[in-house]
Amino acid sequence: QVQLVESGGGLVQAGGNLRLSCAASGRTFSNYAMGWFRQAPGKEREFVAAINWKGRITYYADSVKGRFNISRDNAKNTVDLQMNSLKPEDTAVYYCAAKRMIVSRIMGEYDYWGQGTQVTVSS
Repeated sequence: QVQLVESGGGLVQAGGNLRLSCAASGRTFSNYAMGWFRQAPGKEREFVAAINWKGRITYYADSVKGRFNISRDNAKNTVDLQMNSLKPEDTAVYYCAAKRMIVSRIMGEYDYWGQGTQVTVSS
């Protein structure tokens, strides 16, 4: 079992930055690939970014590529999402997720989820 707790969400103006953090506890964090997903009101949850267990392989959704950066610290059991140049369309609840072994963009492959943190970008 892996427990995930997100933090760092909030309200920011368009063009601003936010840094989300996800703290993991339970099983050995370094055994897991980590992902960030988001769900906007009335929309399906979608992939945002993912990172492999060692932090050397990262994937990004096209909509955030060049603006968001995912990183992890296996010593601290954390994975962060630095979000720059935020847009109103980035408004969503952001979820941290974990899966064993190979990093993936596919939501259904993730086994553990956090409760989510709200990000609101005003225009």
